[in-house]
Amino acid sequence: MELRATARTSQEKLAPGMIPAVAYNKEHNVSFAIERKAFDRAFRQQGTTGLFDITIEGGETFPALVKTVQMDKRRREAIHADFYMVTYGQPIEVSVPVHTTGKSQGEIQGGLVDTVVHNLAVIAPGPRRIPQEITVDVTRLNIGDHVTAGQIKLPEGVKLAADADLVVLSVLPPRLSAEELEAEQQAAQVAGLVAAGALSEEAAAAVLEGDATIEEVKADAVESQDQGNTDVEDLTNTPEGDKQ
Repeated sequence: MELRATARTSQEKLAPGMIPAVAYNKEHNVSFAIERKAFDRAFRQQGTTGLFDITIEGGETFPALVKTVQMDKRRREAIHADFYMVTYGQPIEVSVPVHTTGKSQGEIQGGLVDTVVHNLAVIAPGPRRIPQEITVDVTRLNIGDHVTAGQIKLPEGVKLAADADLVVLSVLPPRLSAEELEAEQQAAQVAGLVAAGALSEEAAAAVLEGDATIEEVKADAVESQDQGNTDVEDLTNTPEGDKQ
């Protein structure tokens, strides 16, 4: 996509509607200005993987990729753009968005496909051979399955730059319902009380089986302890003459 620009120096005042930009590689650096609206439209279409043919008025033309874009957070518009100059026919490393296609077996069973890596590093054989996206078919995946970077089929000529063992996608088990989550939390609480000696195994079983609440069995335990203390006190305070 062509992007027209005007040459500028770093101290030069910008015309209305223009934003500063710079393009560079290891050997060259060019400063220029581009129209904000034209850049916004182009960047929404191209992203960071789309190739721009930047034409500087009265100067050079060169291919480049967007490296970074500085945004005005309040107005949500670009205020500066950095481009990386590339060479036709020369391999280039880029990060390409990962997308899924199909509905996994795990999803049919109530699971969830989790995209762990949203952008995958690859090496394209040239700027014009950069894939716009990498698509992974998840149809055959079951709950507990995952896809690593090395298992993904890349377009012809494109090589993986990331670790082959990197997990890109995984299928998670179904999320717990509110009742299941409450039961799981209760079981953990009961186990902690048993481990601390605050609850007997019998009382814990009663709670987990729904025959009593934690508050009820804790109250019973306190009552039993108080009763035991009372019996000891009664025995201790019994007159000698009453002991037969």
